[in-house]
Amino acid sequence: MKKLLFALSLVAVMATACNKQNGTPTEMIDEMVDTTASLNYTGMFCCGVEGPVSGTVNVYMKDGKYQLELKDFSVTNGPDLHVYLAKEVSATNFIDLGKLKSTNGNQVYNITGMPDFITYKYALIYCQQYSVLFGQSQLQK
Repeated sequence: MKKLLFALSLVAVMATACNKQNGTPTEMIDEMVDTTASLNYTGMFCCGVEGPVSGTVNVYMKDGKYQLELKDFSVTNGPDLHVYLAKEVSATNFIDLGKLKSTNGNQVYNITGMPDFITYKYALIYCQQYSVLFGQSQLQK
């Protein structure tokens, strides 16, 4: 009986863990990529596990450096949300581009190094604290 109660408690905690408490800022932001940068990859967000997610992901290159843009982006709020460039949707192998700046708007993130986009083909919104996927986009040329 104790094991059952513990298991139910654990499920309840995980189900409510990534909620709005201590969440990501919600103010609309409007960052822009340099208009002379070249567009290399693009994708659309889908598959919100914790609620709706929408928007476009674009990867640009300028002066030998990559930037990831979230455009017309919206996601359900949660704590410790990060933007990942990942090899798979499970977020086992990823590059953390930083904390999500806002749940709404246009945002730009610098990508360090020169990742191989043949293998790093997903942009993820991920609750790092509780290992919960909030949204995914497969990048395509």
